[in-house]
Amino acid sequence: MASFNNDSILEYDGNSGDFIRQLDPLNIGDLSGPIDPTFGLDGNLLVTSFGTDNVLKYDVETGDFLEEFIPTGSGGLSQTRDLVFGSDNNIYVTSEGTDSVLKYDGITGDFIEEFVSSGSGGLDNPIGLDFGADNNLYVASNGNDSILKFDGTTGDFLEEFVPSGSGDLSGPLGLTFGPNDDLYVSSFGTNSVKKFDHITGELLEDFVSNGEGGLSGPRGVTFGPDDDLYVSSFDTGILRFNGTTGTFVDELISSGSGGLDGPVIAAFIPSSPLQEATNTITDFELGEDVIVIGSMGLSFNDLSLTQIGNDTLIETQTQVLATLLDVHSNNLSAADFLFVG
Repeated sequence: MASFNNDSILEYDGNSGDFIRQLDPLNIGDLSGPIDPTFGLDGNLLVTSFGTDNVLKYDVETGDFLEEFIPTGSGGLSQTRDLVFGSDNNIYVTSEGTDSVLKYDGITGDFIEEFVSSGSGGLDNPIGLDFGADNNLYVASNGNDSILKFDGTTGDFLEEFVPSGSGDLSGPLGLTFGPNDDLYVSSFGTNSVKKFDHITGELLEDFVSNGEGGLSGPRGVTFGPDDDLYVSSFDTGILRFNGTTGTFVDELISSGSGGLDGPVIAAFIPSSPLQEATNTITDFELGEDVIVIGSMGLSFNDLSLTQIGNDTLIETQTQVLATLLDVHSNNLSAADFLFVG
């Protein structure tokens, strides 16, 4: 949990809301105005730091500061806001100070390109962002109360998906696509969370109505492992709402608990895809061994090879098959696989 007003990252029990610890309590990483905690490809925590124009990395096990993952000002980064991983495993970050979205290597943190150019499509004070089921990028344009849609491959502007002020949207900050693929947006100016059709952009409903459950200053919106919606209420804490009806459930974390002051975005520790793999291969030798895949009607072109740290995750669209330890995905080819049955 990003606690903006006291420059800290706090950990809580996801079920009870009990405080567990503060990461990097001495603030060795010089975190200033934390916004968005997101788990990286290696399982460690990345945090956008608004006041220092960078992204910091923390050890998820020990809570220690590890490194400045994206250096201050890299690629023109200014007033770092939210970040999201794309299907290409690269990182997309809203740079509010330049009215743009910047793209970085998801493994190294190196700058790749200005993915959405400054002011494209009228982008003004970009905050939240997420990729939709269509693989396009949706960005909350806070300065003109709209949600803009960009091509997920090129970054080109496509359309004003939610026009300025549509559905009484005011001060959009956080946004996320729900389990039903519809778009949920925190509307700061109306103390509510609005739900928009993921195809047409039309308002479906005020999913969380004005001030419900004590909502005051809604910022981050996150669906938890239980499919309920968790909203960071900047003035009051973390509120939980039924993920289907939007009905208030409870205040999971109260402001002040563990020092929480100005909650921005919450992130749940994900189950690692490496841990979900049915096979972990520890002794694969390139040029000597082959990976045998049983009768599934597959070919090499059906496989997805993803680099996660030093390891390669092998999966299909529907199933995680195996993890190769200490093997780089770029070194694998069809000759390393044998499909039988």
